[in-house]
Amino acid sequence: MAQPKITAYLKPVCGWSAGVRDVLRKHGLEYEDKDIINDRVNYQEMVAKSGQPLSPCVEIDGQMLADIGGDELDAYLVEKGLVQPAGVGGAERGCVD
Repeated sequence: MAQPKITAYLKPVCGWSAGVRDVLRKHGLEYEDKDIINDRVNYQEMVAKSGQPLSPCVEIDGQMLADIGGDELDAYLVEKGLVQPAGVGGAERGCVD
């Protein structure tokens, strides 16, 4: 599968933002992490692109997913065929004896 271009508009400390980061890491996807708290330009860019002020927002190949959580992002990635569902095509996370 080709690596999609992903930009994530996230807060440095936030459960929802952490969930988005976890999903992207779980699938080994590279992404640009734009801090919307410490960089107001990033926040303004997110609002302009998403049409709303809530975060997290994730842009994937030009498609903006506004105010999205980790579970919703995971479902979107699977639905669009950008990743395989957990447990498909590889070992599950955990200990291997």
